[in-house]
Amino acid sequence: MHIVADYFPLLLFFIAYKLADIYVATGVAIVASIAQIVYFKVRGRISAVHWLSLAIIVVFGGATLLLRDETFIKWKPTVLYSLFAVVLATGKVVFGRDLLALIAKGLTLPAHVWSSMTWLWTGYFVAMAFANWYVAFNFSTDTWVNFKLWGSLGLFLAFTVAQGVWLSRYVVEERT
Repeated sequence: MHIVADYFPLLLFFIAYKLADIYVATGVAIVASIAQIVYFKVRGRISAVHWLSLAIIVVFGGATLLLRDETFIKWKPTVLYSLFAVVLATGKVVFGRDLLALIAKGLTLPAHVWSSMTWLWTGYFVAMAFANWYVAFNFSTDTWVNFKLWGSLGLFLAFTVAQGVWLSRYVVEERT
C-alpha cells in the first residue's frame, strides 16, 4: 500500500493530463501531494522525501499555474533528483556518512557496500535528473508526461532490481 501512496500524485497527474491538459494535471498533482502528506500524517510519519517533494511541487507547480508556463513543472523532477543526489553526495563527502544506511536501518551490509550503494544511488539520481531534463526540453509535452510515468518508473524498477541482485551477495542474515 505504501508504494501506491508514494506514486499517488504521479498517477493522478498522468490521468489528469490525459483527460485535460498540463495545467489541470499540475493542479491535481499539487492537491494530490497535499493529500499524500495528510495520508502519511494519519498513518504516523511523514518522510523528509515527501516534504521535499511537496515543497517542490508547490513551488514549481504554482509557478506553472500562476505564469501559465509548463516549463516550471517540467523542471520539478530534475530539481528533485538533483537534490537527492546532492544530499547523498554531501552526506558522504562532507559528513562521511552513508545516508542510505540510516534509511535502511534493518539492512546489515559491510561499510564498503554502503559506500558503493551511496555512489550508485547518487549516480542514478544524476542520470535521472539529466534524462528528465533532456526529455522535457527536447520532446513534446505528451512524450515528457509519458516518460515521467512509464520511463522513470521503468528505470527505477530496473535499477532497484539490479541493485537487489548485486546486494544479495552481501546481505548478512541473522541466525536464529
